Amino acid sequence: MDTFEKAKSLRKEPFINTKSNNIYEKIQRLKGDEKHMEFKMKEVGFTTNLEFGELHVAGDEQYGFRPYQLMVSSIAVCSGGVLKSILKKKRMEIEDIAIKADVTRNEKEANRIEKIHIHYTIKGKDLAESKIESAIELASKNCPMVQSVKGSIVIEETFELNIY
Repeated sequence: MDTFEKAKSLRKEPFINTKSNNIYEKIQRLKGDEKHMEFKMKEVGFTTNLEFGELHVAGDEQYGFRPYQLMVSSIAVCSGGVLKSILKKKRMEIEDIAIKADVTRNEKEANRIEKIHIHYTIKGKDLAESKIESAIELASKNCPMVQSVKGSIVIEETFELNIY
């Protein structure tokens, strides 16, 4: 085993040969849990093909989804999906969850998203407010999208119950 191979075997983290011209592909192969997305430029905006279909992203709503819409949607729907899963595990009878999201942006700072208020309307049988409240707190702690923006975007969650 030469010195180069020996040094590689002693490292605890994945080794990347930086002499390679194709370092990006090597990094992607080493990171098994990361997903690769490729975007292609259009006349206005970008497009990518995903498993569900083609996604168009642009700063103008006439040509695709705006980036902030996708971010807010990701956070709201991820949080709602985690909440639904938690309620199901707690054996709560949920018929429907509707989600509304209000966004506060700061025009002075590149129109960044400052705050997202997520409001759940939960319809079900024999729902206890305290159990829903604790489930929402748990969902927030376990939602990958909420955790990804923690510390940079304020996420506020409220709910109302439609009990039948």
